[in-house]
Amino acid sequence: MTDALSLVDEWGPEKIVVVSHRRTGMKGVLVIDNTARGIGKGGTRMSPGVTVEEVSRLARVMTWKWAAVDLFYGGAKAGIVADPASRDKEAVLRAFARALSNEVPREYVMGLDMGLTESDAAIIQDELGDRGAAVGTPEHLGGVAYDKLGVTGYGVAEAADAAAQHQGLPLAGSRVALQGFGAVGSAAATRFAELGATIVAVSTAHGVRYDPSGLDVGALLAARDEHGDHFVTRHPAGTALPAGAELTVDCDILVPAALQDVINRGTAHEIKAKLIVEGANLPTSAEARSILAERGVTVLPDFVANAGGVVAAAFAMDARYSGFRPGTASIFESVSARLRANTVTVLDEARQQDVTPHAAGRRLAEDRVRAAMQSKGRLPRD
Repeated sequence: MTDALSLVDEWGPEKIVVVSHRRTGMKGVLVIDNTARGIGKGGTRMSPGVTVEEVSRLARVMTWKWAAVDLFYGGAKAGIVADPASRDKEAVLRAFARALSNEVPREYVMGLDMGLTESDAAIIQDELGDRGAAVGTPEHLGGVAYDKLGVTGYGVAEAADAAAQHQGLPLAGSRVALQGFGAVGSAAATRFAELGATIVAVSTAHGVRYDPSGLDVGALLAARDEHGDHFVTRHPAGTALPAGAELTVDCDILVPAALQDVINRGTAHEIKAKLIVEGANLPTSAEARSILAERGVTVLPDFVANAGGVVAAAFAMDARYSGFRPGTASIFESVSARLRANTVTVLDEARQQDVTPHAAGRRLAEDRVRAAMQSKGRLPRD
């Protein structure tokens, strides 16, 4: 078991709140990592395997993500230990929201992550009687429907385009392999196709659909609608491969857009892509990134590549108490502009400093957070 105090370093966490409810069996945790640049904002996930350490790591990613994209919120994350497919999901979610009523929304605003839907965000608002308690609600409630709009995946493809251009690799005609075909992966695939890339592999937990000559994204989306995640084993085009094979197929750009910790030391030696764009949070280990750098493979960090969701969340945060719905056109324009510019900045810094893009992006984010901490008197006196 992780000692919560061992998670504390120079940046945070500022607060770890563990909650439970006997009648529903709810167990959960909120980690507020660093609020020097604004109140805590990050998604809330639901999974039977949620741990304090996992949520703490993800809260730290949010600290760097907000700072890297230069938006003024702080890193935070929450997790509920429960099966999102359970019939008791709503009761557990309501118990979790009630247990955090001291922190939400004054110190933390809930959002969507693995296991939660737009309707769940609406339930949180309803339970606390506060429109400001959560973002990511359905469009008919005035929310920014991230998954329906596909803003995170759209941003991943935009960042990939900017990174490819920076590396002298035209995106048009490039071969792209995607791990994950959920909200992020499918939206990224759609945008990649619009930008002229060729999708050669997509995967779900049930396997991989691979075709070196290219897969039709529209047909893949239709197959997923019909068969769910099993579409990769039933779609007639291409070849079925076992799950995990998508990481090592022959391609130019690899987008891990599913789970964390999927590219390790062993996988890093087998990857054939020239560019990896982290669509998921924490998909690569530090050791893997070191090996990939030695092999000349560029890895665009998660807190840069998948920050489209936080840009949209910033719009949603501004609109929490407004009677007007944020305009989607301005959201997409901002996602594209910010992520493309940030990608180039980070890759330029990495080249100039002769470090990995993760290190360059982290330094940029750290400098911004440290400046905020200094201004607010949160750093030790010399």
